[in-house]
Amino acid sequence: MSPMLPKSITELGVDDFINAGLSPVEANQFKELLLSLSLSSGDDPAHTWRRIVSRRVLKPSYPHPLHQLIYYTIYSNHHSSPTPPLYWFPSIEQARHTNLGRLMEAHGSELLGASSYKDPITSFPLFHKFSVQHPEVYWSLVLKELPISFVEPPSCILDTSSNPSKHGGTWLPGSVLNIADCCLQPSSHPNKPDDGIAIVWRDEGFDDSEVNRITLKQLRQQVMLVANAIDANFSKGDAIAIDMQMTVNAVIIYLAIVLAGCVVVSIADSFAPKEIATRLRVSDAKGIFTQDFIARGSKKFPLYSRVIEAAACKVIVLPVTGNDVGVKLRERDVSWNSFLSSGKQHPRSHNYSPIYHSIDSVTNILFSSGTTGDPKAIPWTQLSPIRCAADGWAFVDTQPGDVYCWPTNLGWVMGPTLMYSCFLSGATLALYHGSPLGHGFGKFVQDASVTILGTVPSLVKTWKSTKCMEGLDWTKIKTFCSTGETSNVDDDLWLSSKSYYKPIIECCGGTELSSSYIMGSRLQPQAFGAFSTASMTTDLVILDENGVPYPDDVPCVGEAGLFPVYLGATDRLLNADHEEIYFKGMPLYKGKILRRHGDIIKRTVGGYFVVQGRADDTMNLGGIKTSSVEIERVCDRADERVLETAAVSVAPANAGPEQLVILVVLKNGYKSDAETLKKIFSKAIQTNLNPLFKISLVKIVPTFPRTASNKLLRRVLRDQMKHELSVHSRL
Repeated sequence: MSPMLPKSITELGVDDFINAGLSPVEANQFKELLLSLSLSSGDDPAHTWRRIVSRRVLKPSYPHPLHQLIYYTIYSNHHSSPTPPLYWFPSIEQARHTNLGRLMEAHGSELLGASSYKDPITSFPLFHKFSVQHPEVYWSLVLKELPISFVEPPSCILDTSSNPSKHGGTWLPGSVLNIADCCLQPSSHPNKPDDGIAIVWRDEGFDDSEVNRITLKQLRQQVMLVANAIDANFSKGDAIAIDMQMTVNAVIIYLAIVLAGCVVVSIADSFAPKEIATRLRVSDAKGIFTQDFIARGSKKFPLYSRVIEAAACKVIVLPVTGNDVGVKLRERDVSWNSFLSSGKQHPRSHNYSPIYHSIDSVTNILFSSGTTGDPKAIPWTQLSPIRCAADGWAFVDTQPGDVYCWPTNLGWVMGPTLMYSCFLSGATLALYHGSPLGHGFGKFVQDASVTILGTVPSLVKTWKSTKCMEGLDWTKIKTFCSTGETSNVDDDLWLSSKSYYKPIIECCGGTELSSSYIMGSRLQPQAFGAFSTASMTTDLVILDENGVPYPDDVPCVGEAGLFPVYLGATDRLLNADHEEIYFKGMPLYKGKILRRHGDIIKRTVGGYFVVQGRADDTMNLGGIKTSSVEIERVCDRADERVLETAAVSVAPANAGPEQLVILVVLKNGYKSDAETLKKIFSKAIQTNLNPLFKISLVKIVPTFPRTASNKLLRRVLRDQMKHELSVHSRL
């Protein structure tokens, strides 16, 4: 649906609502509700939208075209505004009950001055600035909020003097702990009782069965049982891989490896043998946990056979169903039951004394999703879980009593992030053992009473286009989250509407940061597909083409540069030059070299951020710099037949200006041709972006190439189209 509509909100009538999918009775009732709000076409659009949402006029059960009609009508003239249209607004009462709001209410007057502190919403920008200027103070407060138990406390929060080679200083020097032990121990603050539910889960195909539950005490016992088995089979410090679906057993294994003083090697269950072998080699893994098969509905796909093609080390194999593995094992490999039995030789197998390490000891090796050469091996120390859990605490507002679900995998950064965010905040981790693409997953979200649901944009696009979530009740969700790709406004409109327009907290960061450097916040109004703030203690600048930082708070577009004083960020890579990748060639800022991240971001009027893609996804069209994402946003909404687009620029073989190519994936059951879409896209781009931008070619394709973490590979598309345009020019 086009955002350019001829009518104002007060001019919409019953026929419009019927055309949007309501029955005549519903349409008349809806019209009466709108009239009761006494709306005026001259009202501020954000005020009008806020009144409609606060009165819950738009029900989750209403057809999506009605939600589109109301939202795009209200914001019909907003395309000319420099600020993004807002859809969610915090109240003072809500803000005071958030984790960060409580912290500000308790300490804001003391830290900012009694005359400066007002309330968590008004004073949030001031408090954020304080956290950037005084990170030691902020982190000392947050560490008291999380159940971080030091065997040896740190000598200070941040030491910037002892190791000049560390650009960001040394965090929590001298401290000793075991972060897995912190996850497993009950505590009264935050509320984390032994009989509290730690994990809920359901197997795909059992959609009408009860949701399974395990208490914190039961989880701790299971982890200790596995830790004893690890002791019997491996040595302290060994790297041990996990290549499994993110099941309850996978989480137990992860925690047990860390508890036993070993290092988790994260491998996604989608990888081919070659990719598995690379990660095992780079990490020098001594063993690997896997499953015999991967279950997807009624089908099973081989996993063990892929792993043994790659692994010379010992493989511990779990059955995807039942108690016995469904494949013949190599002589050196062991079944899950046999492995557990090896640990039961201990007289008290449900007890285990954690192995304590220094704060900078490695607990997890994760990998970038690189497509050429070896992927970067990124070590997570014990600082990393603290950072990702603290950001979840502050921005996602993860609290005791929450049920947090995010379909992901321990092979990707969101797997460990989700796990630590739950166990270090007292929330319940919700796991669906199967595909998140269909109704079964959505029913689990409903039945498990999920309150926080994480997504990636392509997943939301699938839910919306297939209509697989119709008839489900997601109204217990208080917060959505999104990361991994740039969000589509209309897809986010659909998602947020499923819970009466609760906020979608956008997160943008990286494995090497253990966190997001820009996020949404429940203390600020939110706009679809936009970020409202840098994360706490994060000092962010936007660099111009010459590497010079733009002034703070000035609307601009450029590459993001991060101040290196950043708790949780890596200071090493296992197989690459950390200094060269993140710092070489970066400018000085406040006396320190900025840390490279590689995102192109746009800062709007009002201080919102919009990610424009990676630095290598920018293009120069007619002397004007723009981004793939900016063009894709316009094209995605230009025609209802379009599922998604990818915009790339191609430099001609014989030199000359870059040529803009749009690749298109159509929705199932829809047809079109490239020339028709070229006209539609051209008009949309020239109307909404720049009249000088010209499209050289539109090509319809069945799918886009993606990394295993689902990121769009524009570079691959660019190379393909360069070849195609070259052939075309010779004909």
